[in-house]
Amino acid sequence: MGGVSTYLNFMGDAEEAFTFYGKLFGSDNELQIVRMSEMSAHGGPDLTDSEKGLVAHAVLPILGGHVLMGSDMLESMGHQLRKGNNVTINMDFDTRAEADRFYAELSAGGSDSTGMQDMPWGYWGCTEDKYGIRWMFNCQEQKS
Repeated sequence: MGGVSTYLNFMGDAEEAFTFYGKLFGSDNELQIVRMSEMSAHGGPDLTDSEKGLVAHAVLPILGGHVLMGSDMLESMGHQLRKGNNVTINMDFDTRAEADRFYAELSAGGSDSTGMQDMPWGYWGCTEDKYGIRWMFNCQEQKS
């Protein structure tokens, strides 16, 4: 398995939070941010002007090789931040087969599952397991 990180969702204040975390952990110079406007260029949803500046994806190393990632949710797409969808355990896999296997096991008996699908950054999926824990799956292996 490639690695595990923590994924955080916000409602418009992801950049503020990641700037705070970066200063706290002394890794603010390593913060990477992709804006929603950059995602819409890859076939993402139509966005309002205020949404275009929001965070589509942030990456920040913190302690011991652990990485925080996160994004702003979009109210225009019906997203609502609530306890239970604000923190997700992200797993990066070396192969699509490995991602599919873990997705199948963790989504069994769960809910809120996206299915595994090709995205601009790779192979991705998300599910909530039968215990109410959210899991995200990413793989860079290209479709064969």
